[in-house]
Amino acid sequence: MQGSWLKNTVVEFVGTFALIFVGAGSIIAIGGQNLVAIALAHGLALGLMVAAAGHISGALFNPSVTIGLMTVRRMPVGRGIYYILAQLVGALVAALTLKILFPAATVAAVNLGTPTVGSGIGTAAAALAEVVMTFFLVYSVFGVAVDNRGPRAIAGLVIGLTITMDIFVGGGLTGAAMNPARWFGPAVVQGTFDNGWLYWLAPTIGAMIAALLWNEFYLRGVPTVQPGATHVDIQHVEDANVQRERAGSPDSRREAA
Repeated sequence: MQGSWLKNTVVEFVGTFALIFVGAGSIIAIGGQNLVAIALAHGLALGLMVAAAGHISGALFNPSVTIGLMTVRRMPVGRGIYYILAQLVGALVAALTLKILFPAATVAAVNLGTPTVGSGIGTAAAALAEVVMTFFLVYSVFGVAVDNRGPRAIAGLVIGLTITMDIFVGGGLTGAAMNPARWFGPAVVQGTFDNGWLYWLAPTIGAMIAALLWNEFYLRGVPTVQPGATHVDIQHVEDANVQRERAGSPDSRREAA
């Protein structure tokens, strides 16, 4: 049975809030000067939120990941829409909170932690960087959270470390957003919209490529659980379960005897 829409919405709101609050907040707190600290802050925030509530909503916290799942029909469109709305609202509230907490000069110095294209980085290179980094993120998400064969017990660790890894290489290129909500909240609150299309389009393309690879190549014929669901939503698996139950029933055992 699917989790309730309200529980899923709250989880997606809180998780995205945490990502922006801790991620952008770390940039503001240290003036954007320590890439290691920034990468770890983002990775820890996302990883811990995935570990805490991934069993409720799937813990996506990212419109591009949500769109990727919708593209390969691992998530119903209706559920995906309210996930995305919850993620964007969570990002906005987090950015507003940071704006209130930190001095205006400190916020302005780093543009409220809004991801930006690095100096000397061309638009095409920035877009490619976001595509590749988001591909790695969604590749990890499918491997440990969608594929039942993966190590779900360490999903939070794997996904968080993927974020950290990506920021190490891409932080200076694009801010390593990998997530439209990560750009959206700070950008709207701060009123800065440079390259906004890039932070929506490129991560979404990367997410869709990774989702299609997993769904059409690695997962073809393999049962998986949809995010926000507590059962494998594939008919042939249910049929197999029914057959096993019948095989283990008293009547079937008498017939076999």
